[in-house]
Amino acid sequence: MEKKITIGSRGSNLALLYAQKAKETIIQNTNLSDNDIVIKKITTKGDQVKDTRLSEFGGKGLFSSNIEKELKNKSIDIAVHALKDLPAIETDGLITDNFLERNDPKEILISRDKKKLKDLDLKSVVGTSSYRREFQIKKIRPDINCKLIRGNVDTRIKKLKEGQYDAIVLSLAGVKYLKLENEITEIFGIEEIIPSAGQGIIALQCRKDDKEINSLLKKINHDETYKRAHAERNILKVLEGDCETAIGAHSIINEENIILEAELFSLDGSKRFYEKKTEKIEKFREIGNQIGQILKTKSNNSYKR
Repeated sequence: MEKKITIGSRGSNLALLYAQKAKETIIQNTNLSDNDIVIKKITTKGDQVKDTRLSEFGGKGLFSSNIEKELKNKSIDIAVHALKDLPAIETDGLITDNFLERNDPKEILISRDKKKLKDLDLKSVVGTSSYRREFQIKKIRPDINCKLIRGNVDTRIKKLKEGQYDAIVLSLAGVKYLKLENEITEIFGIEEIIPSAGQGIIALQCRKDDKEINSLLKKINHDETYKRAHAERNILKVLEGDCETAIGAHSIINEENIILEAELFSLDGSKRFYEKKTEKIEKFREIGNQIGQILKTKSNNSYKR
């Protein structure tokens, strides 16, 4: 490389840890050194909108649009995103096709009195930022009151301890990165709460025509994560999923097969549509499209009745 590589990232502690992980992985797998790569903090609209649902201000793109602008105008060379926060439809001129090895995608509960979800007091207040989590929690405990919570992980835990909530739901991957595992009250199995598509995956985005960076990122792409990411994201592409669409999706690769399951909730959360399929690994893209179409048909037929 003739010039330094600039990695663009959100400025939160967690996002910067993701960016640092990307930098370290590049150094480990190439002849580049620490001095060859710099990390640039970028403020996103999602970080500025503190107390409102993202869907009311434009959805997931609020966390990525400012970073993508800097990528397009060549202020940065690589953008690092939490894949679950990235819109399913790629921005023109950019490509998100390389991923670090997936972290544990499960969801966790942190409660003030260390009670698990099933043991929380009647009508307890649980903080969550997504309709998906809200509907999934209410499927387990219909009496629970879900209340919007925004901000980074540290901020949410602080709000919990101040008594604004009885419990909060977060992703295990983020809590682990921040070394806050001692705060965890309960880890939900995938069969209890299906996570967001791509949860636990760090995605690396670059300009489509930047052959040098594309070649560099291919060297650190984790193949199994790549296949799982595309399978899950293809469901979103079919369903045009964003923050206001409550979709959970999770895949595993088992020897020669990929197993993918997903659920879609109606807008008010009263109806749940579920599908699970197994295909040969090489059909990792098709399986996502198939499940997306099945869920779309199921939900459309439900509204026609």
